[in-house]
Amino acid sequence: MRIAVKQIKFPEGDSQEIPHALHFNELVDINGYPISLPLSTTKIIAYRVCGISSTSTRNEEITEYALEIVRPAELFEFLG
Repeated sequence: MRIAVKQIKFPEGDSQEIPHALHFNELVDINGYPISLPLSTTKIIAYRVCGISSTSTRNEEITEYALEIVRPAELFEFLG
């Protein structure tokens, strides 16, 4: 039996397992959940998925989503 593992990797190097898949260039919160658009404020911690990689071991399929921080100035384009 193979186990599918999905994890996000923060710019600082920390990683966290998540229960769902993400898409390239998707905006997510600090827990890896997609952010609903349009935004109501720019005062949030937001990350963008900037890379996706997969590795396989004997029992695991690991998908890693690299994140980059999105600056508040960049979030203005997503305001409603």
